[in-house]
Amino acid sequence: MLIKIYQDNPNYNDVNRVADVLNDGGIAILPTDTLYAFVCSMSFKKSVETIARLKGFSLKKAKYSMLCADLSTVTEYVRPLDRDTFQLLRQCLPGPFTFIMDANGNVPRNYLNPNRTIGVRVPANPVFKAIIDAVGSPLIGTSVRTLDDERESEYLTDPELIYELFGRQVDIVVDGGIGEDTPSTVIDCSEGKLEIIRQGKGEVDL
Repeated sequence: MLIKIYQDNPNYNDVNRVADVLNDGGIAILPTDTLYAFVCSMSFKKSVETIARLKGFSLKKAKYSMLCADLSTVTEYVRPLDRDTFQLLRQCLPGPFTFIMDANGNVPRNYLNPNRTIGVRVPANPVFKAIIDAVGSPLIGTSVRTLDDERESEYLTDPELIYELFGRQVDIVVDGGIGEDTPSTVIDCSEGKLEIIRQGKGEVDL
């Protein structure tokens, strides 16, 4: 299913349809403030395994982010933040950043990196925000990629082309307009570090 939701005035009947799909264990492709993303509820391991296959990875090798509605939600799933890290997150979120954080016991083990960290995102996208608010809990997500490098740039940003490629493999694709072609900036905040490990769309001075 392909459903159009406008950023400047999200239709909440459509938003709730998407939220219901996710809360029932479905897989969606949603717009973010960077690339479109495969997403599902944290509660459904089989859905996460399906996303891994769509990306061409095994579950153990796939890298996921926990997508949250706001900074307050982030703090429920990570270890206590020191002052500098908290101020950095306040400065950058919502926005096009992924923060590698030390996870606490609220994050299921399946989604942790070997050193018990997880990537955390709070995308600044009105359609995404409306949907995750309706879901009522964080989502697990990873950026949409194709397995064919020659087609990748064409199929990353246009939701109609994304639907053409993945529409039969996911439950719903949300058309939130043409997406970005640059990934998020990744900042490692684990074990007291503050280090940019991938420069993407987000700009910040550490």
